[in-house]
Amino acid sequence: MTSLTLIDTVPCANQLGEGVQWNHQDGCFYWTDIHSKKLYRYALATKKLTHFDLPERLCCFAFAKNDARLLAAFESGFAWFDITTSAVEWIAKPEANINGNRSNDGRCDRQGRFWMGSIVENRTSEEQSAGLYCLDTDFSVTQHFSGLMISNALCWSPDSRKLYHADSPTHSLRVYDFDAQTGELSNPEIFAHTALGVEPDGACVDAEGYVWNAQWGGSQVVRYAPDGSKNLVLDLPVAQPTCVAFGGEQLNVLAVTSARVGLSDEALKQQPQAGNLFIFATPFTGLTENWFG
Repeated sequence: MTSLTLIDTVPCANQLGEGVQWNHQDGCFYWTDIHSKKLYRYALATKKLTHFDLPERLCCFAFAKNDARLLAAFESGFAWFDITTSAVEWIAKPEANINGNRSNDGRCDRQGRFWMGSIVENRTSEEQSAGLYCLDTDFSVTQHFSGLMISNALCWSPDSRKLYHADSPTHSLRVYDFDAQTGELSNPEIFAHTALGVEPDGACVDAEGYVWNAQWGGSQVVRYAPDGSKNLVLDLPVAQPTCVAFGGEQLNVLAVTSARVGLSDEALKQQPQAGNLFIFATPFTGLTENWFG
């Protein structure tokens, strides 16, 4: 097994750290603590940690090619958010009519579209479900799935011909044929299963096309080969890793977010680092994060 070396632990004690990504322009990892309504920024070179207070829970986000603002999926929908002024400009609220749902995992595809899946947070009706939405560069919104419970693990193969996605409670990652031009999905197949009690959470793809998946309840990140076989297991000192991203100048540093939410006092005694950000040196190379536009 290839070894990864823990080089840094950022003591942020997030309730629900999520959505980590690397900004190649300022050399920082950004992520959200959903339940605390905070956006975090960590400068890799100087080890400076900053956080920004938010008007609503931020569930995922993207940087934009032609706008200094953050493209945010707040709990109630898509919006532009200005970090410096806290100004919000709403774009669309695709699930405004579904009481008990909120936005969840998401990221941009290589064509500049921003994808976000939702979560059934509080069940208010029998037929209630979550969905997967795509915000195109013209700000139109398309729904691609319904019938989900917790949309997660969204990422694309390096050639944009495959899309990976999970509905976490199903304990499985799926892979779809992806039409990069139209954004259409087809031919779903099971890519990999997780153990009972372990749910696939945030994911990313490296330069070799291997899928890295944070596994909630499993205390691990798993690297899967393109055929779905397990290639590597990265053990963590916390039960609830939530998301992964490559960064650093050479894109060979892996950041892993985690969560404290739902853990008992006893569990927190066993894993005092729950909710922190973990940074590993790796022999692998990631891909530059896709930006909106």
